[in-house]
Amino acid sequence: MEFEITLLVLATVFGLFMAWGIGANDVANAMGTSVGSKAVTITQAVIIAAIFEFAGAILAGGEVTDTVRKGIVNPEVFVQAPQLLVFGMLAALLAAAVWLLVASYFGWPVSTTHSIVGAVVGFAAVGIGPEAVHWDKTLSIVASWVVSPLLSGTIAFFLFLSVQRLILDTDTPLANAKRYVPLYMFAVGFVVALVTLTKGLKHVGVEFGLVASALIAAGTGLIVLAAGVAGIRRLDIDPRADLDFHYTNVERVFGVLMIITACAMAFAHGSNDVANAVGPVAAVVSVVTSGGEVTATADLNVWILLLGGVGIVIGLVTYGQRVIRTVGQGITSLSPSRGFAATIAAATTVVLASGTGLPISTTHTLVGGVLGVGVARGIAALNLRMVGQIFISWIVTLPAGAVLAVLFFYILEALLG
Repeated sequence: MEFEITLLVLATVFGLFMAWGIGANDVANAMGTSVGSKAVTITQAVIIAAIFEFAGAILAGGEVTDTVRKGIVNPEVFVQAPQLLVFGMLAALLAAAVWLLVASYFGWPVSTTHSIVGAVVGFAAVGIGPEAVHWDKTLSIVASWVVSPLLSGTIAFFLFLSVQRLILDTDTPLANAKRYVPLYMFAVGFVVALVTLTKGLKHVGVEFGLVASALIAAGTGLIVLAAGVAGIRRLDIDPRADLDFHYTNVERVFGVLMIITACAMAFAHGSNDVANAVGPVAAVVSVVTSGGEVTATADLNVWILLLGGVGIVIGLVTYGQRVIRTVGQGITSLSPSRGFAATIAAATTVVLASGTGLPISTTHTLVGGVLGVGVARGIAALNLRMVGQIFISWIVTLPAGAVLAVLFFYILEALLG
């Protein structure tokens, strides 16, 4: 192909820009509950996200990347004109990244998955033709945007009810918090580890049987439990603090759990949403380096996952604070016990989806979790005006990504075609 070096450089730059947008917008969503509940400071959130987003992207990011790369468009349509696939994927990356920049500036928590899927479908359907799109796969992704917040909200609803039943509505909430919170910690470690072991590590050539994975996940859960118990024991419990607010010390115990769930959410997000940046990059690299051959599968080079991981961290550090405030403080009042239920519900939903290869929206999932906790406390606990604004920004995202992608597709085709 002509312009090989130019195309690879553009793919790298646009991929980095898209990953930056994910860090600025989506990672902020992932860490918003932790900051909003005051379990961690913004600085601590950035450090946690930098470590665990990167780990999630590298260790468990391959499965969803396949879906974004080859599940949405039909590779056979591009066999005679591989350059169109390259231009389209570049246009999709740039379109989604530009929209994320706009949304992050205004503090809107939009979906990066919406952005890139809308962009890919837009360039393929308008620039090539409707037959270029796998509509059945696309519809399943669209369905997941409804299913994922419902699933996350339901899990969060019942988790918070269990917290109320076992801890908050009892005669000895502090003693019960010390007794039951470590069990929640074990569950967090077990779920994230199990999905990573059974699904996430395949693309790096590591596979375990189901029994071995379950045992390792149980061991991971016990390690997380032990670390959490040690953290709880180090808390300086002051009985006088409960005079103003009955649950002050209980919430401090949940604060330790919230740090663990923040790590889990960052890992889960990195595993799912790095695909939005690196899937199209992998498609471009595959076509360009094979001399124009369009295949249904392509090797996912580790450097592409690294590119995504680095971009996500830079985006969070440089621009993530605006959206963190919206999610952490705008939807409902969050305490560590409420934030925990929302975050672990979202993390569980995301890692399960990541394992099945379905690129769901972390934004929808997390907002669904926060709404679930709000509903468990009563509808009055929700800021319905803010919820309405978030829903409108979600609706606008898909057509915005599609329109920008078509525009950039024709520009790239005119310049390089």
